[in-house]
Amino acid sequence: MGSTVRVDGRPVARPWTGRPSAAGWVVRGDPTRRHPPRGGLGLRLQVGDRACKRAYRGCVPPRSVPSFRGPFTRWPRASDAVLAVAMFLLTVFVADGPGDTVIIRSLGDIPIAALLAFAAASAALYWRRRAPLVVLGVVVIAWAVTLGSGYSDLGGVAIIALYSAGRHATDDRWGRAGVAAAIAVVIVDGLTDPVPWGEVVFGGIVLFVAWYIGRRLRLWRERGAQLLREQAAEARRIVTEERTRIARELHDVVAHRVSLMTVQAGAAKAVAAEDPKGAIQAMGAVEEAGRQALDELRHLLGVLRPEGDLDGLGPQPGLGDLPRLVAQTREAGLDVSVAMGEVPADLPARVDMSAYRIVQEALTNVLKHAGPGARTKVRVGADGTGIVIEVLDDGHSATVMPGSGGAQGGAGGHGIVGMRERALLLGGTLDVGPRPGGGFRVVANLPTGGEPA
Repeated sequence: MGSTVRVDGRPVARPWTGRPSAAGWVVRGDPTRRHPPRGGLGLRLQVGDRACKRAYRGCVPPRSVPSFRGPFTRWPRASDAVLAVAMFLLTVFVADGPGDTVIIRSLGDIPIAALLAFAAASAALYWRRRAPLVVLGVVVIAWAVTLGSGYSDLGGVAIIALYSAGRHATDDRWGRAGVAAAIAVVIVDGLTDPVPWGEVVFGGIVLFVAWYIGRRLRLWRERGAQLLREQAAEARRIVTEERTRIARELHDVVAHRVSLMTVQAGAAKAVAAEDPKGAIQAMGAVEEAGRQALDELRHLLGVLRPEGDLDGLGPQPGLGDLPRLVAQTREAGLDVSVAMGEVPADLPARVDMSAYRIVQEALTNVLKHAGPGARTKVRVGADGTGIVIEVLDDGHSATVMPGSGGAQGGAGGHGIVGMRERALLLGGTLDVGPRPGGGFRVVANLPTGGEPA
């Protein structure tokens, strides 16, 4: 089985591979393969990208062969400590001899001042990742101090410091200044201890190349990270567009089901007196259409749910979860006391959840604006019409103002604006404001059978 394409106006048979394109391979292809078919589009998905995993349901497997990681990547601090000790020992005991030879010298042959300079420069390499420019400055100064003493042997340490400055420092201006200072030290060293100028020039080139290699590696890493961010953003954009398209389609389906339910209910009402059996059948059709519409509506809401909420698949919290919320708030530093009155056990789910969210938003506001240590009282009770919630704190009256962005707790709330919206959707009220004696007061009235205001 195959397909036909036209090349220069002539039909050419093409064998059927089951994967007409790289995109089709990603969606329908063999999940054990890691590369698109030869000649296909170079489409590549990042395995660790959360949006891609949601879009393609994890059809791209992770690489089975991990990339090589050397000791400086696996154990950076330990490796830097070993490097610092090794460079100190090499600088102290290994030196250039006559005729381009290498000699081993004893510790007693080195002056104390030179030994201290060697120790300071080598020990600074331990911090070459966290403060590369400072390390480079220490090494160059220590090297300059030893000029003219016959023990200016810190060239190897300077090479490592320059590489680290290029690799880990983001300010290239100070890096270039460090390269210039190190080259200046090489030139002065060549003047105080006459050597061929070719060696001086070669030493300056080595120092510059060390810094340049480190800088190129850093830029390559930054470009790679930027590319990954762009690919993740593109994947999220594609997923968002697809979810929007699906939501439009589901909206049309749900609207069709509801219209069908309305027509069938009207028909059942019209024939109920004359044909009870037909009315029962019509209402059965209404029930079936309602179930389908409910399932599709649930799917629609799942599609439109923000990505950050996709992991919260558990049941929605209510006033029964208030002790756990208070315990978490106390761990964050608030001194919270709770007074629970007689609350009906059969609260509507929307009222139960909104009451919990309002308390959560109010406590988060206190924690954010009054700070840890603020004393807070939470009172929850019932009156003749619904639930009454009161949250008081003893912080300053300027802890939070109405309309502020307030809490951004686990519920993804929006402060006082979100609390007021929750109350209004239930036909209730929300009163907020500073207390006369200092602090802030939030009072919410949530009717159990109210209609939206």
